[in-house]
Formats: sequence, C-alpha cells, structure tokens
Amino acid sequence: MDIEFESINDLYNRVLPALRTKKREFQKKGVFILEKELFNYLINTKWSKINNLSLNQIVNDILNYNGNM
Repeated sequence: MDIEFESINDLYNRVLPALRTKKREFQKKGVFILEKELFNYLINTKWSKINNLSLNQIVNDILNYNGNM
C-alpha cells in the first residue's frame, strides 16, 4: 500500500509523533532542537536525493538520526 501526501506539511503532520520522540531524546542529552528544524534538515540532506521513500523509512530515519547537523 503506497501512501501519498499532498504536501510537505501533510507529511510533517504525519511524522510529527516521531519528531517529538526524537526531540525529547535530544533534550535528555541537553540538546535542544525544534521538530521543524529536524524535519527540514532531513529533507534537505538525507531525503533530497532519494525517490519513493516509504513512510516507515522516513520514520526510521527520524528515530535513528544521531544529531550530526
């Protein structure tokens, strides 16, 4: 089943729970980042050259991001 998103904002809202989880993880380490900053960073770096990402790949990338910005 392919999930299509009408906009980047639609995708952002869909993965927001994963972004919030990663934000809390960073906060516990003393690193403060906004969900939108993390999302935009991954869009512009990791996902910019990849086509047909699945939702589970996107969530996996968010949750496994180690913080090298």
